[in-house]
Amino acid sequence: MMIIRSAAAALVAAASVALPIRSRDHAPVPARRSFSEPDYSPGRREIAFVSGGDIWTVPAAGGEAHLLVSDASNDRRPLYSPDGSQLAFMSSRNGGSNIYVLALATGTLRRITFADGVDQLDSWSRDGKWILFTTTASDIAGMSDIARVSASGGTPVPIAADRYAADFWAAAGPDESTIAITARGITASQWWRLGHSHIDESEIWLVHGVAPGARTTPKYEQMTGPGAKSQWPMWSADGKTLYFVSDRSGAPNLYSRLASGGAEKQLTKFTEGRLLWPSIAYDGKGIVFERDFGIWSYDVASGAAKPVAIELRGSASGAVVEHRTLSNGLQELALSPDGKKVAFVVRGKIFAASSKDGGTGLRVSAAGLVQQQPAWAPDSRRLAFSDDREGQFHLYLYDFVTHEEHRLTAGIENDVTPVWSPDGKSLAFVRGGSELHVLSLAPSSKGAPAAQADRIVAHARLDRAPLMSERSIVWSPDSRWIAYATNQGSKLFANAQLVSVSGGESRPVSFLSNTNGDALGWSPDGTFLLLVTGQRTESGQLARVDLIPRTPRFREDQFRDLFSIENPSSAPPPRTQPSPGKERTPAPRDTAATHDSAASPATDSSTRASDSTHRDAVSHTPVVFEGLRSRLSFLPIGLDVVGEEIAPDGKSVVVTAVAAGQANLYLFPLDELSKEDPVAKQLTSTPGPKSSVQWSPDGKEVYYIESGRIAAIDVASRSVRPVSVSAEMDIDFTADRGELFTLIWRELRDNFFDEKMNGVDWNALREQYAPLAQGAQTPDELARLMNEMVGELNASHSGVRGPSSGAPFTGRLGIRLDAGEYERSGKLRISEIIPLGPVALAGKIASGDYIVAIDGVQVGARTNIDELLDYRIGKQTTLSVISGADTKPRIVTVLPVSTNTEKGLLYRAWVEQSRAYVARASGGRLGYVHMPDMSEESLQRLYADLDAQNQANDGVVIDIRNNNGGFVNAYALDVLTRAPYLTMQIRGFATAPARTLLGQRSLELPTVLVTNMHSLSDAEDFSEGYHAMKLGKIVGEPTAGWIIYTSNDVLFDGSSVRIPFIRIRAADGSDMELHPRPVDVAITRAMGESYGSHDTQLDAAVKTLLGQIGTARKAGATH
Repeated sequence: MMIIRSAAAALVAAASVALPIRSRDHAPVPARRSFSEPDYSPGRREIAFVSGGDIWTVPAAGGEAHLLVSDASNDRRPLYSPDGSQLAFMSSRNGGSNIYVLALATGTLRRITFADGVDQLDSWSRDGKWILFTTTASDIAGMSDIARVSASGGTPVPIAADRYAADFWAAAGPDESTIAITARGITASQWWRLGHSHIDESEIWLVHGVAPGARTTPKYEQMTGPGAKSQWPMWSADGKTLYFVSDRSGAPNLYSRLASGGAEKQLTKFTEGRLLWPSIAYDGKGIVFERDFGIWSYDVASGAAKPVAIELRGSASGAVVEHRTLSNGLQELALSPDGKKVAFVVRGKIFAASSKDGGTGLRVSAAGLVQQQPAWAPDSRRLAFSDDREGQFHLYLYDFVTHEEHRLTAGIENDVTPVWSPDGKSLAFVRGGSELHVLSLAPSSKGAPAAQADRIVAHARLDRAPLMSERSIVWSPDSRWIAYATNQGSKLFANAQLVSVSGGESRPVSFLSNTNGDALGWSPDGTFLLLVTGQRTESGQLARVDLIPRTPRFREDQFRDLFSIENPSSAPPPRTQPSPGKERTPAPRDTAATHDSAASPATDSSTRASDSTHRDAVSHTPVVFEGLRSRLSFLPIGLDVVGEEIAPDGKSVVVTAVAAGQANLYLFPLDELSKEDPVAKQLTSTPGPKSSVQWSPDGKEVYYIESGRIAAIDVASRSVRPVSVSAEMDIDFTADRGELFTLIWRELRDNFFDEKMNGVDWNALREQYAPLAQGAQTPDELARLMNEMVGELNASHSGVRGPSSGAPFTGRLGIRLDAGEYERSGKLRISEIIPLGPVALAGKIASGDYIVAIDGVQVGARTNIDELLDYRIGKQTTLSVISGADTKPRIVTVLPVSTNTEKGLLYRAWVEQSRAYVARASGGRLGYVHMPDMSEESLQRLYADLDAQNQANDGVVIDIRNNNGGFVNAYALDVLTRAPYLTMQIRGFATAPARTLLGQRSLELPTVLVTNMHSLSDAEDFSEGYHAMKLGKIVGEPTAGWIIYTSNDVLFDGSSVRIPFIRIRAADGSDMELHPRPVDVAITRAMGESYGSHDTQLDAAVKTLLGQIGTARKAGATH
C-alpha cells in the first residue's frame, strides 16, 4: 500500500563518491534484565517471578534470586498452591500455551491442559483441588470464558461462559461458590497498552453459584462501574474485600472495595507508568506486582509500596546459537539477466546461487540488519541492494568478480527499490517515500563505481519502507524514460506516470479512478505499458496503455512480406546474440505521429554514439502523449490479477492471478497475429502463494517463489523444476534481539500515522527500552517488551507478534459438556450439540448422552479429552456413547474439526438463534442479519442473509456487535442507502423494484443498527456512515474507539509488527481514533445475559424499529 507523504517543493541535485563500508558508530547498549508476573508463596517468605522465560524465586525482602524452572520454551505466570507444596505455571514447551503443575518437594512435573490455544492461568481454589484459567477455545469473536480443571488432571469445563462476551482473569474466593472476574473489553490480550479506548475498558464482576459440581446457573454481580480499565481482581483472606488494578485516576493503581458494596478506594498513588500482573498473598497482607520492569510489593496494613531488589543467581538454559541450513522461507528472488544465477533473501540476508543447479548460496554481505531488494546489473556480475547497516536503508553494490562492496547512497532518509536501467549506466531508486532518484554510475578500471551523479527526477507518493509494492518502477528499453506508479489527487487514485531521465515534469499515462495500481511492465519494443489496477473488493485487471497509436496488423501482410526483395545495401547486419538484459526492439510502427522522447536522436549525437556500442540498444522510445487517455484498454484475463511479467519477446505475459482463493500463474498472449484465442492459460495449479515472478532471458522458463521455495516452470511443457537453493547461517538470538528492536522502533518512527507519536517522546523510549531489549533472553520475552513499548503510544491496531507457533492440532467434536455433572461424577454428559458439527453430522448422538470412550480409551474424572483429540483433526475418530441407564455403549464415528471451524459453526448457530429471536419479538414483522467483520467474505454473507424471507419483512435489524472490522463498510452501506426510483412489471406479475430486477443489491426497507463496545475499526466506519446518512437509529453501546488503518510487516525472524499508518476522520474532520461512535438508544448488556432468555439490546432494537414503522404491515407480506 502506498504511503502518504508531502513532496518537497523543488527538485534538487547532489553528487557524491562511492563510500567505503563502515561499522555503526554506536556505543554498546548495556543489557538490563526484566522481571515480571510475581506471586507470593504462602506465608510470604519468597516470591516466584519470571525472567528470561524462566521461573525464579527470591526472598520476599529481596536479594539473590535462584532458578526454579528452566526450559528452552517460555514459562510464565507462576502461582503457588495454597499449601505451598505445588507451583502451577504456563509453558509453551508442547506447542500450545498450557498449564503445568510442579511438585516442589520432588520436582515432578505434570501437564494439566492440552489444547492448542492459550490457557491463561488465573488462580488456585482455596482448597488447592482446582485450577481456574481463561480460555478462548469455546467462544466466538475472540471472546473468552473461565474454565476449571482438577489440579490432579481431567477435562476442563466452563464455569463462567457468557456467550459472545469476555469473562477472564478469575480469582477464586474463600467461598468456593463465588469467583471474581474481569469482564468486558480486550484487556486480556492488550494488557500492555498504557491508556485505553472504550474497547479496553473492563470491569470487576462476581459470579455466584459456581461451586464445583453446582447444579445452579451462574449469576453475575457488577462490582465496578464503566469508564476505566479495572482488572486483576484479588480477594482478602476473609473474602470481604476485593482488590484490583484500575486506571480510573489516570495512571494504573491498586484499588479496593468491599465485596458487599460501597465506593472504590485508591490505595497507591502512582501518576505514571504501569502496574501489572498483581497477586495477593493467601493471608491477604501483601500484594506483589510488576512495575518499571521489576517486582514491587505493597503492604496492605501500612499502604507502603516499594521495589524488591533482585540479583539473579543461576544459569538458565537460554538461547543457543544454531548453525542452520535454510532451504525454505525465501522472501525475495532476483534472476540475473544472463539467466545463470539467482539472488534470494532469507532471514533478511541476501545469498546468490546457480539458477540451474541451486546449491548452497553465497552470502553477499555479512553486514546489515536487513538486506532486501536485490537487483542484478545488466552485466550479471554486480548486484545492487538496499541495506540498513547505517541506521537507514541505503543502496550498496557488490561485485562478484572483484568481491568488492561499495555504498552508493547516504543521508537521513531511506533509499529503497533499486532498479537498473537497461544500458547498465544508472540506478533508479526511491528516497524517503517521496522522491524518485536516478544515480548515474561511471565504472572505474576496476569495475567499481568511481563516481555517481545522484539527481531527483520526480516528487511523488512512492513506496516507503517497509510498506512497499512489487515493481512500482520500470525503465523504458532505451533507458531514457522511467514509469512509476503513484497515488495522486485528493482521492489518491493510483496511476502510472512517465518522467524523462534528462529532466522535465512527470506526465500521466493512465487516468484510472482506481486506488490500487502497481506491477508495471514496459514492452520490449517500447510501445506499450502494462499496469495491474483495481479496487480492493473488485478483481484486479491488467490494463494496457499504448504509448503510440497502434496500427492494426494483418496476417495477409505477413504473407506478402515473404515476397519482398531485400535491398542488399540496406539489409541489416547479421543478428547477434542479445547482450544480457537487453531486448531487441523493433522500430516504432507509427513514425509519422508527433511524439516526445527523452532525447531526440536527431540532436543528441553523443547519445547516438554511445548507443551504437550496444548491440541491441533501442535508438529511442517514442511516446505520443496526445490522445494517450483513449489508448488504454483492459486485457480480457477474466481472473483476479495481482501481478504480471512480460515475456522477453513481448508476445505474451505471465500473469499472477487469484481464483478460488489460490494464486497461480497464467499465460496470456499479447501478439495480435497469434493464431490462439486471447485466453489466459493456466501454468501452475498449486495452492501455495507465489511471488517474485520473472522470465528466463530465453523466454522458455518462468521463475518464481512458492511457499518460500524457488521453482521454475517450463512454459511449453508446464513441467515445474525446483531450484533447490539453501542458505547457511548462524541464528543467534542474542545478536538478533538488538536488530529486531531497532527495526520495530524505526518502522514505527517512520510510519506511525501521527508524526508527533501521539505526544510520546519516541527517542526517549528508545533509550529506555534498548537496554531491556538487549537483556531479553527469548523471542517471547522480547515480543512482550516490544508490546509494552508500542503500548506507550496508546494507539489501536498495534502490537508485536512472535513467529507463528504452527498449525492447530486439537480436534473438536462440536459439543458442550455438563460441567456440574462432570465435576460431581467424572462422567462426560453432552449438554449441547452444535449444529453441523462432527457429532451433529454423525446423527446418532443426542443431548443427554454420555461419552465413555474415545478411540477405545476409557474417559473419566482424570481424563483430559483434549489430550485424546490432539492431532485428530479430520481423522476418523470413534466415540463410545451410552444413553441414560444403558450399559452397552454404541460406537459412533466422527471427524473432529479445528477450534476455528467449531467456532464458525457456533457463530452461525448464534446468528440463526438471533434471527429467530427477532422474529418472535417483533411478531414476525422484522428480519435480522449480523456481520461478524467487514471482510469481503462477510459482505457476501450479508448478501446471502438478506434473503427473500428477510426482505419480505417490514424492516430489518442490522447487527454489528462484536464486528472485528475490515474494509467493506461502504459496500455494505450501499445496500442500505439505495432508494427506489423506478418499478418494473412483467405481464402477469406484481410490480417489483427496478433496482432488484436489474441485479443491484438494494434493501429498500427501514432498518435499525445495533452496536457494542466490540464493534471496532471498519464497523465504526459503518456506524458513522449509517448515522451521517440518516439511515435509522443506532441502539446498544458506543463503539470501540479503535479505528486506524494498519499494515503488518513480517520481520526477518518471522515475527511481525503492526504499523497503524492511516488516520481516520469523520466527515466533520474529527478524529475517530479514541472516540467511539455514539448511539441513539443506549442499552448496556449485563454480563451473564446469555444464561437467561432475553437479549436486551435486540429487544430495544425491535422496539425502536417497530416504533418507527408503525402498525401497518408491508403490503403483500406473509408472516
